[in-house]
Amino acid sequence: MRENPPHLDVADQAPADDILTPYDRKHAVTYMRMLDAEAEDADWREVTEIVLHIDPQREPTRARQAYETHLARAKWVSHYGYKLLLQRGWPVSN
Repeated sequence: MRENPPHLDVADQAPADDILTPYDRKHAVTYMRMLDAEAEDADWREVTEIVLHIDPQREPTRARQAYETHLARAKWVSHYGYKLLLQRGWPVSN
């Protein structure tokens, strides 16, 4: 039986650094779920509710910002960040 991933609090805005961060490590599954949702043309409101655990009805601005920045970060990690991961491994969390 498949288990749901643990609930992680997400920042209102994902990192935009040109390096992998401890936040990226913590949210790697979140990024994969974001990319999967985009590939399936899922509605952003549904993604924020299910993946990011933000209610888009109650907090539409926060939900949209979190969705857009986390999706952008997921794309960065999948295109560039993975190379850093292969070279240096995951950053150590503080």
